Amino acid sequence: MPTQSMSSSHKNQIMVGISVFLLFITFGALYQASSQGDFSDTYPKGFRGGACTIETSSATIGYSGYYLSSDYEIPENAIHTPNLAIQCGKMPNPGILDISIDLLYPESIRDIPLALRLVKIDDESESAGGNQDKTFVKEVEMLDIPAKKHASGVMTHTLKLTDLGYYAIYLIGKDADDKEFTIKIPLKVGQDWKDHFKKAVSTFLKKE
Repeated sequence: MPTQSMSSSHKNQIMVGISVFLLFITFGALYQASSQGDFSDTYPKGFRGGACTIETSSATIGYSGYYLSSDYEIPENAIHTPNLAIQCGKMPNPGILDISIDLLYPESIRDIPLALRLVKIDDESESAGGNQDKTFVKEVEMLDIPAKKHASGVMTHTLKLTDLGYYAIYLIGKDADDKEFTIKIPLKVGQDWKDHFKKAVSTFLKKE
């Protein structure tokens, strides 16, 4: 009986060890992906040289932003403000976002008039057949800037995002074949559990 009990205890220890190991691998991958931007839309891995990048079949762009909390009151004679650099459009709280968008590739994208739309993304629920709730995404337009060329290759805008949640910037243009294309830049205001976890374990997990 003692031998059987020790064997069972040993197996439990092994299972716990394997579980902990798999947990660290899972969260390590999550941390790496989170710190590098979005899986599907960004390239390479969403981060390059201080700016996040997004590659589509139409163009590759880079974007970076500086955040100022809505609680901060700017003094009348202020020379500068304590803006905080943020990564991949992730604002910790509502406030003002100064965003810079670089038109990286191809160079001809600078000669294409681009319109800009800012929307807030809301999840809403409705009754489907009176029995089950159905969730759908609603985009609320906040800003619409007419199309124009950007010969310098840089677009800069100051955006005031007052609510927690998800937003998106759309760049809209037409290619050489007169077909419309859209480039989406995701924005997020507020932190979720993944952001808090990343901060908590940042001293233990290192990027390769």
